[in-house]
Amino acid sequence: MDRVNESHDRAARGLPAALAPGQPRPLGTTVDPGGVNFAVFSEHAESVELCVFDGDGGRELRRFQLPARTGHVWHGHLAGAAPGLVYGYRAHGPYRPAQGHRFNPNKLLLDPYARQTVGRLHWCDDVLGYRPDHPDLDLSFSTTDNSAAVPKARVAAAPAVPVDRRGQGIAPRDTVLYELHVRGYTMRHPDVAPALRGTYAGLASEAVTDHLRRLGVTTLSLLPVHFHVSERRLVQRRLSNYWGYNSLGTFCPHPGYASGAPGVAVEDEFRAMVHALHRAGLEVVLDVVFNHTAESDELGPTLSLRGLDNLSYYRCRVDAPRLYDNFSGCGNSLNLAHPNVLQLVMDSMRYWVTAMGVDGFRFDLAASLGRMPQGFDPSAPFFQAIAQDPVLGHVKLIAEPWDCGTDGHRLGRFPSGWLEWNDHFRDAVRAYWLTASGRRDELARRLTASADHFGTRGRRPWSSVNFVTAHDGFTLADLVSYEQRHNEANGEDNRDGATLNLSCNCGSEGPSVDAGVLARRRQLSRALLATLALSQGTPMLTAGDELGRTQLGNNNAYCQDNPVSWIDWEHADRDLAAFVAALLGIRRALHPFDADHWYAEPSDAAAQAAIGWFGADGQPMRTGDWHDTTSHALGCHIGSGQRGAAAVLLTNAASEPVRFTLPDGHWRLLIDSSCDPGSLEAPVDGQRAGYLLPGRALALLQRGADP
Repeated sequence: MDRVNESHDRAARGLPAALAPGQPRPLGTTVDPGGVNFAVFSEHAESVELCVFDGDGGRELRRFQLPARTGHVWHGHLAGAAPGLVYGYRAHGPYRPAQGHRFNPNKLLLDPYARQTVGRLHWCDDVLGYRPDHPDLDLSFSTTDNSAAVPKARVAAAPAVPVDRRGQGIAPRDTVLYELHVRGYTMRHPDVAPALRGTYAGLASEAVTDHLRRLGVTTLSLLPVHFHVSERRLVQRRLSNYWGYNSLGTFCPHPGYASGAPGVAVEDEFRAMVHALHRAGLEVVLDVVFNHTAESDELGPTLSLRGLDNLSYYRCRVDAPRLYDNFSGCGNSLNLAHPNVLQLVMDSMRYWVTAMGVDGFRFDLAASLGRMPQGFDPSAPFFQAIAQDPVLGHVKLIAEPWDCGTDGHRLGRFPSGWLEWNDHFRDAVRAYWLTASGRRDELARRLTASADHFGTRGRRPWSSVNFVTAHDGFTLADLVSYEQRHNEANGEDNRDGATLNLSCNCGSEGPSVDAGVLARRRQLSRALLATLALSQGTPMLTAGDELGRTQLGNNNAYCQDNPVSWIDWEHADRDLAAFVAALLGIRRALHPFDADHWYAEPSDAAAQAAIGWFGADGQPMRTGDWHDTTSHALGCHIGSGQRGAAAVLLTNAASEPVRFTLPDGHWRLLIDSSCDPGSLEAPVDGQRAGYLLPGRALALLQRGADP
């Protein structure tokens, strides 16, 4: 590294005394044959300095004034500069927190458009823009330099790995999402080379892609891969922000997931991963955090946007600009109503599609992205900008349709073409199978894509992203093994995480050797997976659920970068994985519920031609039957599936078996969640035998032959 720094020192000495004006576009850095152009937005700054560092970012070598301003963009061209140059900004302007201004040139700032970063955040008081020992924030201007404690940007070279923009073009109706963590997925994978475990390259390994193809998923939804940092309170507990919902650089692949192979840039390893996943027939969707940043609340660090232009980048409270609107629950909210902030988000998304090859985005706390002064608006500038964008208008767009603000739950309110996480599906399916409070009418609505939320405004059934578990909450194995959260390892006295889980421990909290308990857990796990896979809408599996992954009852493992969160491949439940693969195979072949057709409300008699709901006795469900909470058996006769003959779906959440009278005709059993796919019964006669469905089980039968 000393030789690298000597080289940078020599290069710095050869730089000119001042910058040429350069160009205001594009923002960030642009390499040309004569040097590097720098451009950064700040509406309220009085001047901006470019600071050049040695190769590892440890020593500041030169400072240059950005000589030109076009509109609100400060810019300059540094002749003789080249890729590899390490830099940061210092912004001069008013420090008046009471008015929303937090400029402090003592704080080095990360370029919001940085493609690469150098170093990491070292938590100390120097990273704060104020003096923490002073009681008055407005009078506590910090004079200490933070450059030794913060990450810097590095000018990126041209890609060494070509961008794979082919994508897969998987239609929404055929999409099966699979949510995973890049690091945790392979950290314990015995067939991934040790040097590649927990990395982008590891995720691209043949051992991984083979499993995903066998499983039958189509689209990987990666937990955040933007450059992120851990909160001070976590570092003090020797924990980290494992999930990554604490972004600092939205153009940088997180360097902590890189293999560190000599000569391989982080972004090139990411591109190679995308290419390998595309070759395997898989799409790549990124979970992105545009609702807040790692700079947190008014007492948080000054690392980038806060120091560049706090009043523009963040939503400061109108009545108290020193404070923030906090729709994220993480201290601040990005101000997407500002055109330059909206541009930052749009440019970031376009970069990941055009320069990195990804196929879409899942937006964390997406309701905050559509908040206007009057509340959430599906026609907000963010949604309009995406809809008209020639690049982004054609990728997968998935919303987490809520935030932490007042009236923040907006399920079904996003624009046409968007998919949305459906927590009503999660809760109804859990309640039906795992609690005494489950209702058959709620289950019927969720089985048919929640038309009560998505059936208007041009939405399609695939708009509903159905899930039973996600990264946030219990794993599937824990959902049927714990009734209480067990989050002591998080260091918050078990106060964090959801308290209402609609879970069931099947008679024993946590690990058990009781054969009866284990059998009930197995039955319920399979019933939950079968309900998810066969419902109308877009199913989303959580990585490892098909393998029996446990977090030992931790339902908020966001800070557990250790075996609690990593998938244990050695003890994986291969039978359960085979069962999920069979379910997804049936879904592909049959699509028992028409992927594009809306069904009427369960109690609507006019819907009977397309779909008919019946009880165990074979009689159509009447209004009173839907409100009968003593019965847990429900049948559904689907007139014709998308790709096959008529089908019958049977569910029995009771502990005892129920014999269903089937509609007239001969029926062939396709799946019974209580048994393995290879041990199914012979065809059954609807009138004579009916079908005896065990307790805690779901079955799917088709009229006539196999799909």
